[in-house]
Amino acid sequence: MVNMAEISDEDRERVKLLQLITNSKHEFKKLTLEQLKRLQELVEKKDYSHDKKAHTSKVKLLRKINVRIYELTEGKGIWT
Repeated sequence: MVNMAEISDEDRERVKLLQLITNSKHEFKKLTLEQLKRLQELVEKKDYSHDKKAHTSKVKLLRKINVRIYELTEGKGIWT
């Protein structure tokens, strides 16, 4: 079990943002551009190379974040 002292503020922030988007599919679309960019940064920093399934999920999430950032900065994409 992980000692609470070992959990960084960045880990807490990453988990908080991930909980927001996993509670509801609609919550992901409600994230601000700033929140999306911060989540992207936090997820990219986290190393999941030891767990192939987690790494695959990380890549998929980053792809989804990038698409949403594009939609917010360039207007709705061709996919909608």
